[in-house]
Amino acid sequence: MKLRAAVPVLLIAILAIVTGRCLPQTQPVTPAILVLHLNDTIQPISEEYLERGLARAAEDRDEAVLVTLNTPGGLLDATRTMVGKILASPVPVIVYISPSGSRAGSAGFFLLQAADVAAMAPGTNAGAAHPVVEGAKLDDTMRQKLENDTTAFLRSYVARRNRNVDAAQDAVLHSKSYTEREALESHVIDLIAANDNDLLNLLDGRKIQRFDGQTQTLHTAHGRLIRFQPSLREQILDRLMDPNLAVLILIMGGLLIYLEFNAPGTIIPGSLGTLLLVTGLFALNLLPVHYTAIMFLIAAFTLLLVEAKIPSHGVLAGAGIIALVFGTLTLVDGPIPELRVHTATAIACGLAFGLITVFLVRIALRARRAKMVFTGAEALVGKIGIVQQPLDPSGQILIHGELWQAESESPVEQGMRVRVIGLRGYTLLVEQVPAVSPAAQ
Repeated sequence: MKLRAAVPVLLIAILAIVTGRCLPQTQPVTPAILVLHLNDTIQPISEEYLERGLARAAEDRDEAVLVTLNTPGGLLDATRTMVGKILASPVPVIVYISPSGSRAGSAGFFLLQAADVAAMAPGTNAGAAHPVVEGAKLDDTMRQKLENDTTAFLRSYVARRNRNVDAAQDAVLHSKSYTEREALESHVIDLIAANDNDLLNLLDGRKIQRFDGQTQTLHTAHGRLIRFQPSLREQILDRLMDPNLAVLILIMGGLLIYLEFNAPGTIIPGSLGTLLLVTGLFALNLLPVHYTAIMFLIAAFTLLLVEAKIPSHGVLAGAGIIALVFGTLTLVDGPIPELRVHTATAIACGLAFGLITVFLVRIALRARRAKMVFTGAEALVGKIGIVQQPLDPSGQILIHGELWQAESESPVEQGMRVRVIGLRGYTLLVEQVPAVSPAAQ
């Protein structure tokens, strides 16, 4: 009886062992880290790229988002939006200034402080985040308002990240910039890492406090790095965010369209010029344009056109070129040099566009005033013909291989040479050309 009772137990044990061996073994899940690269100025295209990356990481439930940062700064409006996206991200965001030689200047410092984890590579720096209003001189009250607004924005999340608020404010109020070692000692960053893998190993098992107050433990060791590439649209528009390129495209488009007006029917200059003009305007629409500079550009074009119609010995053209250079130079109201038109670009574009425009306008006006006739009876005035039928006073002459009815005030014999001096309907008015003697030849 005992043996019979033990048999079912033994069978169950054997079945469990066999089943356990046959079942697939559960493999540990490799954490996925989405990597974004911000290696340019901070502007609307950077904002779009970051937003897409954070949404992708949330959708895929990645362990973290690693943002490698190298920027001179950028636009404050785009920075505020990007900071808001980082703070609201359901996936922890790590901002890492790398590789060596990189920086997080101005707007980049705000992004660094917004991250769940702020890190820097050796040989990098961050700070110099004082707000700048290009093209405007602020009085003390307005400057204080701008500084207070910016520092309040920074304090609103730096304190929640448990970082040094005073040191962070120094980067705004006194344009202080920190090396990676100074930033760590001032507690404006959390750690220094040599490279991406070193950073992930240092963060493995680290507990972080999210912006909403929840605590989360990072599992990043041996993480799988997924590079998030910008779309083709973002790559193209990011190039166009360079104001110098946008201005060059705009001026080239304007010249090609003007060429089409002077040579209608060529089609290619007009279509290509329209494409370039619209592209340049689209790029400038994404940048902070100084609208008073547009008035200088309108005045410049007016002066150049007037110079072509009313010669002023170059005075109007010179004034137009100066207005064009100044308008181009102040067209984009960027807070950093990378978001402004360079002086060399403004001078080159102003001189080239001004001189070419004056030259083309003058050629067009001279062509219209000349009213040259190349066909018909009018084209025969001043030409020489041979009398085929004596003119007394009318007869026929041969000119350009054609016989024409002609009249002369004085009789002209057959074979003599005559010059056409006018027209009466389809009858040529002529005069005899004196014969040239051999001695005179």
